[in-house]
Amino acid sequence: MTGRLPEWMVKDLSWPRLRRYIRAAHGDADVAARLYWWNIQVSGALIGPLHCLELALRNALHEGMARQYGRPDWWKVAPLSDRGAELVQKAQRTRRRRPRTPDDVVAELTFGFWVSLMAKGYDRHFWVPALHRAFPHYQGSRDDLHDALESLRLLRNRVMHHEPVHHRDLAADHAKIYRVLGYLSAELAKEAAAMDRTPEVLADREAFLHDSRPPRF
Repeated sequence: MTGRLPEWMVKDLSWPRLRRYIRAAHGDADVAARLYWWNIQVSGALIGPLHCLELALRNALHEGMARQYGRPDWWKVAPLSDRGAELVQKAQRTRRRRPRTPDDVVAELTFGFWVSLMAKGYDRHFWVPALHRAFPHYQGSRDDLHDALESLRLLRNRVMHHEPVHHRDLAADHAKIYRVLGYLSAELAKEAAAMDRTPEVLADREAFLHDSRPPRF
């Protein structure tokens, strides 16, 4: 092992968390520390495109379901699974000072809920009559699209819960975000890509891990 992690780092960030970075850095504590900061950098960069994807998906699916059932609170009549109905009930219970509206519930529903609407069990009720129209630039199967969204849900959760993502093929993840976002809105995908710093962070990884620049995020 080369060097040791600072005591404050082990104390404040926890050894069980940092141990995974030591392992990834093959015992080099200096590289492990920089890998930890780089993981924060790349996670921060991914938040922007993931934000755009989550909101575009949510709004497109909500619009499709509201049109299909002829009401903005479509979850009251749609044949949701037990888990889906539970997530809606949880969203409805969130405290607010003003009367709850359908928009309030939509805003509280998780990314996982929206992805679940693309699952096989909803094929006949949701995908075929309505939700395929939410992806005007997509020509493939529902299964493939659901698989892509599910993998991005897992990535999103790791990013938002401050977990390691450095070991993933992040270039492929990044390309998948824009591929799926493009199925929803080519315009939003283009606009988001123009502001996205993820490619620069990915390209700089190896140089950053082995030089003395102060980390920035």
